[in-house]
Amino acid sequence: MYTLVIHGGAGALSREAMTEAIEGSFRNGLEEALEAGRDILGSGGTSLDAVEAALRAMEDNPLFNAGRGSNFTREGRIEMDASIMEGAGLRAGAVATVSGVKNPISLARRILEQGDHVLLSGDGARCFARECGLPEAGETYFHTDFRWEAMLRERERSEGSLSEDVLPENNPDDNPLTKRFGTVGAVALDEAGNLAAATSTGGTTAKSPGRVGDSALIGSGTYANNATCAVSATGHGEYFIRNVTAHEVSALMAHAGLSLREAADRVVNGQLAAFGGRGGVVAVDARGAIAMPFNTPGMYHGYVTSQGKRGTGIFEEAVTGDTPR
Repeated sequence: MYTLVIHGGAGALSREAMTEAIEGSFRNGLEEALEAGRDILGSGGTSLDAVEAALRAMEDNPLFNAGRGSNFTREGRIEMDASIMEGAGLRAGAVATVSGVKNPISLARRILEQGDHVLLSGDGARCFARECGLPEAGETYFHTDFRWEAMLRERERSEGSLSEDVLPENNPDDNPLTKRFGTVGAVALDEAGNLAAATSTGGTTAKSPGRVGDSALIGSGTYANNATCAVSATGHGEYFIRNVTAHEVSALMAHAGLSLREAADRVVNGQLAAFGGRGGVVAVDARGAIAMPFNTPGMYHGYVTSQGKRGTGIFEEAVTGDTPR
């Protein structure tokens, strides 16, 4: 049996501003990512391969704030973060502030496999990507007009934006759809009983050059442990870093005896919310139970299981039961 859960970002989504066309585009993107991971899990592949494949699909989709759709720094550059972890041996790989690499999650995977380090950043990360022969892409590949315009607006206001995503429309600045968080992530349990988690992002709109968010940090944005669960986070990264959010879900299961849903809810709607942290997580445990809590109006998310259960959601959780299969 297997389970795959993904997210495409959380934030101040508005039902009123969400058109059918926009919703359909994002749901299609989620379905494509689910299918990429399901194909691997359904053929007996590993959870590590599945979460990488799911994230590559979203990194290649400019609607999501990762890979091709990444936000710009206030200097007009692309700096991406990503991380991946397996629950069996607690191996992990991560990359921060990297540019020019088509799929940062695949670079994080190579760092995991190489084993000497966990986190590489900037030029060093790009050099390692070249040594591995990973595909590169030029500035035009990563350029999306709607993200460029969003960066210019934030820079003109001389304010650091907390918005990690915008939509490809000329929305007015007060439209909540331009003020939502955006990160992509996936967690999976494979038929061998192994867990894995992965997260990737382009960061915040008009962020300071060199800013590193939780998506690059094992324990904050990404965590997997076969004894407990796999977690990927999305939201205001600084709060997720301070609360070591992904690991905290695992710790509550291991040390307080909470179920996955109880632990995830306590972290997202308790600890994070108490400090003003906004966002959500997707998680799966060693039994295949799913949790997808968020304390923002919406979070793009979806799941698929070996029992044929499947769904995507935006404003409500796609599943309500503790064990969807």
